[in-house]
Amino acid sequence: MLDGIFAGLSTAVMPINLLMVAVGCFAGTFIGMLPGLGPITAIALMIPITYGFDPSTGLILMAGVYYGAIFGGSTSSILINAPGVAGTVATAFDGYPMAQKGQAGKALAIAAYSSFSGGTIAAIFLLVAAPALASVSLSFQSGDYFALMVLGLTAVSAFAGKGQVLKAITMTLFGIMLSTIGTDPAAGVARFTFGSMDLVDGISFLLLAMSTFALSEALLSILRPTKDTRSDEEKALKSLGSMKLSKAEVKTMVPVIGRSSILGFFTGVLPGAGATIASFLAYGMERNLASAKEKLQFGKGSIRGLTAPETANNAACSGSFVPLLTLGIPGSGTTAVMMGALISYGVQPGPRLFVEQPAVFWSVIISMYIGNVVLLILNLPLIPYISRLLALPQQLLVPFVLFFSLVGVYLVTFNTMDIQMMVFAAAIAIGLRLLNYPMAPMLLGFILGKMMEENLRRALAISDGSLSFLWERPITLVILLISILFLSAPLIGNFREWMRGRKAVPNDGEL
Repeated sequence: MLDGIFAGLSTAVMPINLLMVAVGCFAGTFIGMLPGLGPITAIALMIPITYGFDPSTGLILMAGVYYGAIFGGSTSSILINAPGVAGTVATAFDGYPMAQKGQAGKALAIAAYSSFSGGTIAAIFLLVAAPALASVSLSFQSGDYFALMVLGLTAVSAFAGKGQVLKAITMTLFGIMLSTIGTDPAAGVARFTFGSMDLVDGISFLLLAMSTFALSEALLSILRPTKDTRSDEEKALKSLGSMKLSKAEVKTMVPVIGRSSILGFFTGVLPGAGATIASFLAYGMERNLASAKEKLQFGKGSIRGLTAPETANNAACSGSFVPLLTLGIPGSGTTAVMMGALISYGVQPGPRLFVEQPAVFWSVIISMYIGNVVLLILNLPLIPYISRLLALPQQLLVPFVLFFSLVGVYLVTFNTMDIQMMVFAAAIAIGLRLLNYPMAPMLLGFILGKMMEENLRRALAISDGSLSFLWERPITLVILLISILFLSAPLIGNFREWMRGRKAVPNDGEL
């Protein structure tokens, strides 16, 4: 193992590989900033460029593009509320409100430090425990994955304000319903398509995310009637604010980074989980752990609310390389593209890679740490220039957001029906937002709904249609019990408040 690590280190620090890390991080960050172009698109564009490279060099470049795109996606989420990358949706919940308060510089700096910390801690975990973790990820079965998806859905309480739990649950169910549109994965039959061929493949996540966040936000800013309020918001958005973090803010971030790095990494290790679920789980965990006073800040520019998803999604990116390199199982769509590229190089990912080509295996892992350092060095000095985007007057910024939202979705499918659906979804989102319904639970239900259904069907098929799979395996049972605990926590909190209120009211004899 030590020989392999030294071989990987000597490969990773070669001038060509260091250059590829820097190029990958820069290209990934830039592509990730553009709504509609995620890491899959970025890596697909890089594959033809890497054909003449050594396998290690090619994979190092693509890995740099991967975590660069995730980092870049957070920039558009924070500045214009346009999370083009699924893994940065949760970043917009508190990042964009911070930018609205005139703290865009601080929000981008927190994102940079959190991403660096999460990626670095995950890279160390990967270096120490990659071969051992392969057996852990193999031990998960369909029932366990179903329970994990249920646990992910319990994060819905994190996106609900006081007295809004029912609204959040309603939106989650709405998201799950939307995820069932398209072709039935088991029977191969079209369902809920209303005879339209454009809905056979289902609704695109990008379409839903861009219409409910970026497009609806841009249209709402046009509809807001009060000119004074709008001018105040413009002034706040134009100011970069200080990038410096106080000792108290750093003290708040450190434990969040520690918890979210561990959660994000182990979520990324599980095939099919990925950065999106990791970021939602981390956000939900932090909100549930927060005190009653801190909970009120979530969704309004909370430092904890921004640090958690940014740390978790980068940690999950590193974790997703465990099933790819050690088992030959792509943990996400992005690593599936990477796997195809590796096979085209003549390298077969899997258990034998660790033994037969240790230089490839370890050089990629070591390059992740180097890549995180490069990302920090690249992005911190660029923050004042990136945030210039906010200096655009609203008359220019709104059309800019509308253009990138619509064109970004169109460039993915080249289908005009998607533009029509996007406008329709944005109109519904505006109505729901005016009625104070949270949008995040709907996206959470949509993301997890399809995976929940597939794993539930598989688990039922294995257990001959019996629900006994829910309690037969200890892992499944423990995850479900944690889910019940998370769901009951808000109810217990409300009951305690009601009891305190009753004690505070004097009885008739004391009046």
